[in-house]
Formats: sequence, C-alpha cells, structure tokens
Amino acid sequence: MLTRIIEFSVRQKLIIGLLVIGLIGYGTYEFTQLPIDAVPDITNNQVQVITIIPSLGAADIERLITFPIEQANSNIHGLLEIRSFSRFGLSLVTIVFDDDTDVYWARQQVTERLQIAKDQIPKGLGTPVLAPVTTGLGEIYQYVVKAKKGYEERYGITELRTIQDWIVRRQLLRVPGVADVSSLGGKLKQYEIAIDPNKLKSYGLTVSDVFSALENNNQNTGGAYIERQATVLYIRSEGLIGDIGDINSIAVKNTENGTPLFIKDVAEVRIGSAIRYGAMTYNGEGEVAGAVVMMLKGANSSLVIKDVKDKIEQIKKILPEGVEIEPFLDRTKMVSHAIGTVEKNLMEGALIVVFVLVLFLGNFRAGFLVASVIPLAMLFAVIMMNLFGVSGNLMSLGALDFGLIVDGAVIIVEAVMHQLTHGKRFKSLNAINQNEMDGEVIHSAGRMMNSAVFGQIIILIVYLPIFSLQGIEGKMFKPMAQTVAFALLGAFILIAHLHSHDEFCFSK
Repeated sequence: MLTRIIEFSVRQKLIIGLLVIGLIGYGTYEFTQLPIDAVPDITNNQVQVITIIPSLGAADIERLITFPIEQANSNIHGLLEIRSFSRFGLSLVTIVFDDDTDVYWARQQVTERLQIAKDQIPKGLGTPVLAPVTTGLGEIYQYVVKAKKGYEERYGITELRTIQDWIVRRQLLRVPGVADVSSLGGKLKQYEIAIDPNKLKSYGLTVSDVFSALENNNQNTGGAYIERQATVLYIRSEGLIGDIGDINSIAVKNTENGTPLFIKDVAEVRIGSAIRYGAMTYNGEGEVAGAVVMMLKGANSSLVIKDVKDKIEQIKKILPEGVEIEPFLDRTKMVSHAIGTVEKNLMEGALIVVFVLVLFLGNFRAGFLVASVIPLAMLFAVIMMNLFGVSGNLMSLGALDFGLIVDGAVIIVEAVMHQLTHGKRFKSLNAINQNEMDGEVIHSAGRMMNSAVFGQIIILIVYLPIFSLQGIEGKMFKPMAQTVAFALLGAFILIAHLHSHDEFCFSK
C-alpha cells in the first residue's frame, strides 16, 4: 500500500504540487481563523443560577431559595456536582456537568427544572435566573466611565452609572461573542417614594393602597382604530410613568367629599439609589462607574476583543460632553506576550533545525526540501485544530517539536541521497535520465518508508496516555498532545511531497 502511494506521488508530480499549493492556500486561511488565547480554558461545564433577594438573611435564603433550586436540579443526566452559597441578599447555585455534556443542553434542562423550583419559592422573594454563558477566563476587557477634568461636578457617580447602563453597556452587548457586560460602581438610579406613616394613618390609608395605585397607574393600553378616508388612526392610551411629576399626580383614593388624594399628599417622591454593597475607585481620584466585558464560552478572544475595541471607539463619539471611557485591563496584552513567546521559540527552533539539516545532510537543497515539511505540517495542524476545536495557545503551539516533525523526512531523503550519490549506476549524474531517477527514488523511499512510519508511530504512542487524562488535567494537556499528533500526521502525509521532488536535490 505504501509503495503504491510512493509510486503515485513520484509519477504524478503535478498533482502533488497542486495539492501542496492547495494546502498552503487553505492552511493560510484557516490560520487566520484559529482562535488565539494565552492558555487553555480549563473551566468545566457549569450552569449558575443567581437569585437576588435584598431583604432576606443568609439562613432564610438557604432554606427558601437555595435548597429548592438544588433539589429540583439533582437528577439531570450528566450531573457531576451541585455547590452553592447563600449570603445576605444573594443565592448562587453552581451546577457542574461532565465534559461530554453540551452546555446549552444543560442550560435548557436547568431552565425547565427552575419552573418547578419557582412553585416552591414564596412569591415576592426573587426570581432565579441563569448566569451568562461564559467561563472563568471570560473576563477579557475592563474599563471605567468617568468625567473629564473640569466636569466632575456636572457628572456625579449616579449620572456616570446611568450612562454606563443605558449607553455603553447596551452598545457593547451587540458585539458578537460578548456574553454579558457586568456594570460596577456608581449608584443605580431609582425613584424613591418616602411614605409618611402619620399622613397615611390620618387619611385611613395603608401601604398596600399606595402600591396598588402605583401599579394600576403605570401602564399603557391600546384600543381599536378609527378610519378616516384613506387614513387609519390607532387609539392608544399612554399611562407609563415618565418623571417625578407623574408619580406625584397619581391618585391613591378619593375622600368622602370626592376630593382625590395624590401620592404627593402622603409621601415624598425623590431620586435615590439602590442598596450599595461596594464602590469602584480609579487611580485614587474618587469614585467612577465601570464594567467587565464577559466573553461567550468558546469564542475567539482575540477577535472579540478587537470588535469590543472598535465598538468602544464608536461609543466615544456619542457620549455626552465631558464623559470618557478609559480601559484598564485588556487581555490582548497577555495573549500577545504569550503568543509572542511561542512565535519566538518556534522561529528559533525552525532556524536551528534548518541549519542542522543543511549541515549534516551536506546538501543545501536537500536540507531546505526537508525543512519545507515544517511550515506545511504546521498548516495541516492548524486546519485540524480548527476542525477539532483546539485553540492556539501557550500549551498547544508551544509543544511543537520540529525535530520530531522532520524525523521521517530526514530518513527518506538521506536514504535517497545515499543511493543516488554512492550507487554504481549513478556515479555520473549526466547519465541519469528522469525514468531511472524516478525508479531509484521509489525503490529507496519504499525500503525506508516502514522505518520512517514506525518511528513516527512510536512518537505518537508516547502521547497516548495524555489523551486519557480527564477533568482539568485533560483540558490543560490534551491540546498539546492533539497539536503534536496533527503535526506528525501532516508530516507523514507530506513525505509524498518529498518523494516527488527528491530529484530536485541532484539535478543540475
């Protein structure tokens, strides 16, 4: 079988050359699509359920919220473990699945079971929601929204947080690959109604009456339509609250003489903020608002960060005067440093291998012919990495050993060189014709092919135990073994390329 492949490769040089050109073109395209990151993502498949209950203590949250959620999700297929913590105002349940489980299928299963848990949670104590589809390495970009010098008094921390939530965040959520934008710092603007208990009592009202009035007077409604010749006028009633004046004008109850009692008669309406559990400062210059951009699980971090930066530049043009966005954490720097190290090592290793090949083979063209396997095998490995979802990082690309890649090629080329330079029939290169050289190349390569293949199989066997690793260890080291296996497989296939061009080393 191998002899026939060798013979076909030597006889059909044009076909082999076209295939190599196709590999170069397609491999170059796939290289531009390869996800680049600093290290492999070792986060397991997990779904997080978050419930916010500002008014409950940790013990009550554990009993009323966390426990029902854990019970409802305890029998999902592929479940490994459920862990949780309950603190004042917050319940977080983490449901971990095995690596073979699709994360979106897992989220669907958890969503269905949350409907059961909601029936067991008392009404008004919060609604469980799923966390974004991201991982522990999802924090790719962080920035602050702050006032420029001279505008500090104009933009307080409440206004900065409002700009972040309603302008910046909503624009960034449209970037492909962004799972969520988590806002930090500032004060979350709210309309507060400070009820005066004495006034309520004097008018014979309760807090429930105020709640009902607010709920019933904060909605839009639609009616039918009126036809007027060729025009249709739709009937619509706007009742949504728009400002403090609208809230003050809401009627709570009519007195005995028919005079309406408004919200302003029993309460003070003002601008306030949600309960704060922390603050965000920047360079010791005071409080600011900001956010963390979370990347979608499995996305290309380099591409997502680039798109986020482009979007940030567009957002800067529509910000109010005196407000600026300043990034302070960009994972591109870490990725660039890691990949820069890999590129340097690969380049130096390739040059050393080429030098050694030329030196010891004793033939400049033969050395570069063997060395051509290195970039071609790399391109083949990149194609396979994209096919199997292996990202380019410090572990996967940094594990490549060019000495292993060209091992089989060296054996084949050296055998052919020895036969052509020391064979009795080929003492004079002028006497060699194309058919004789092709036949000798087929004969010499065929004899050494088994040895070359056997050597590469031994190298692959060494990496087999790595493929058996599971969990974090598997996610950390499997990309290394996969990339080496892809490169060796590519080098094995590319030996045919060497057969069809071996006579190039000896032709005048």
